[in-house]
Amino acid sequence: MDGRVLPVGEADEHASADDLLLWVLVWSELAAFGILLVGFLVVGFIQADAFAAARSHLNPLLAGINTLVLLTSGWQAALATRPVASMATRRRALGLAALFGLAFVAIKFFEYSTEFDVAGSPQFGAFFELYFLITGFHLLHVAFGSGILLLVAWRPSPGNITLITTLWHVIDLVWIVMFPIIYLV
Repeated sequence: MDGRVLPVGEADEHASADDLLLWVLVWSELAAFGILLVGFLVVGFIQADAFAAARSHLNPLLAGINTLVLLTSGWQAALATRPVASMATRRRALGLAALFGLAFVAIKFFEYSTEFDVAGSPQFGAFFELYFLITGFHLLHVAFGSGILLLVAWRPSPGNITLITTLWHVIDLVWIVMFPIIYLV
């Protein structure tokens, strides 16, 4: 994935190592967020009244808009992987994916600013602690992923495009699962 030309046997080993790294990253991300979301559901079951009261202070409309922003970003990332796309088209698609990712970050920060007032209230149990932990962890992934998308847009190679777009789609998938669990359940 670093752009070096390798002998055939060595190239195959290099590609296999890259594939292994990619799948280790994908499964570790899914496992980490899966554990966090299961924990959220368990505590939510135990503290059902507190979680219901806390959820009333969230803004599902902003979260829904953020869902569309992140899906649009994922669509742009997918366009960058098309084999028929020119390198200029791939770079533009990666840049747009990153910009939509950064828009997600900005909207999430605005959403957080409206929630900090009530977050410290003991009547909401552990809801806001878990909410900020899980969504903040995801937000870090989006911000970092946006930076990597910009880096790959600047210096693209097919292997790097595949790696970042696959991870970007995992970040999308996590949000799609997280959104109804946190905002709607």
